[in-house]
Amino acid sequence: MKDVLHIGIVGLGAAGRAFLPAIAAHPGWQLVAFADPAVQVRENAHSELGVSAYASLEDLLAHPGLDAVYIATPTNLHPAHVALACAAKKHVLVEKPMATTVAEASQMVDAADAAGVVLLVGHSHSYDMPIKAMRELIAGGTLGRVRMVNTWCFTDWVYRPRRPDELDTALGGGVTNRQGSHQFDILRLLCGGMAKSVRANTFDWDPARRAIGAHVAHLDFIDGAAATAVYNGYGNFSSMDLCFDVSEWGYMQPPASRPVTRRPAVGATAEDELRAKQLRAKTAIPGAAPYQPFFGLTLVSCERGEIRQSPNGLFVGSSEGQREIVLPSDQSPRDLVMAEFHDAIAGRAPALHDGRWGRANLEVCEGAIASSAQGEAIALRYQVPA
Repeated sequence: MKDVLHIGIVGLGAAGRAFLPAIAAHPGWQLVAFADPAVQVRENAHSELGVSAYASLEDLLAHPGLDAVYIATPTNLHPAHVALACAAKKHVLVEKPMATTVAEASQMVDAADAAGVVLLVGHSHSYDMPIKAMRELIAGGTLGRVRMVNTWCFTDWVYRPRRPDELDTALGGGVTNRQGSHQFDILRLLCGGMAKSVRANTFDWDPARRAIGAHVAHLDFIDGAAATAVYNGYGNFSSMDLCFDVSEWGYMQPPASRPVTRRPAVGATAEDELRAKQLRAKTAIPGAAPYQPFFGLTLVSCERGEIRQSPNGLFVGSSEGQREIVLPSDQSPRDLVMAEFHDAIAGRAPALHDGRWGRANLEVCEGAIASSAQGEAIALRYQVPA
């Protein structure tokens, strides 16, 4: 394998831009090209980044010496884009959720298998250093088996600038698909991966902003563990108030310093929102931060203790009292994504967050939405162990 792998990005929104520092920081990666259909975005990024710019993924895949591609396009485009990349024998990192349906996700897994390339799904917040450390602590066995995990997140997700597809469940939009995919990934990772069923209620309660904006989901696991995920994206409460005033990306934000949630203006067009979204993309996901990231509060209950995040790492409570485990803060979740992707391609370690893992997360999203509509638990069949 080459010492340095050449990667391209398709889609320079907030997700695509967030990976620029992580790619630059890893000695085994070099950004050599990107693609974006928006002329202004393409011209500005070409001037900023100094790498080849293309209008389409097809053109990007023809870039000489390209080894891998990060697909950060709208969710409904992922299956076609992954198929193109696999056909070109390029390794693929695809943004979550990986597709709009489990059937599409299965096609993507099959395409990567047939091409013999790595398919990785991320970033998700299960890459956050505290979640990674929780998993390692659980695996160590000193606290006994995991019996419950509960995660709560409250944000203004519904009212941030959005493309129409981001609010449309059929196109992979809404809170359960786009934010539940983080939560269900975390819960599956900490509970061993093998979820048995999901029972959920989803909510769409603002007629001026139609979308699934909140959910409550309950997962049962085959070993008897149980987990819940609560997400509310309507902006009237912030989970920072549960998390030491630390933001999703690891910055201290007491109430007085937080931006006010603003509903989109009456009469705002899709073009208005797209322009606002493109402007926000440049700063929406910062790089290195002084504290650990908080995607809401996650509390793990084991047989002999409890684990939760602290601003600097983890609090662990047991019969011996509470102790804090301080974790390094010099690597962002995207840094860990790029390390896992590189290691998988190099054959040093199999990818955890591969296509089958991503499909299992999507199955929980799909099942939660179906459960709410049908009023019953949905059995899961594509789960894989952590």
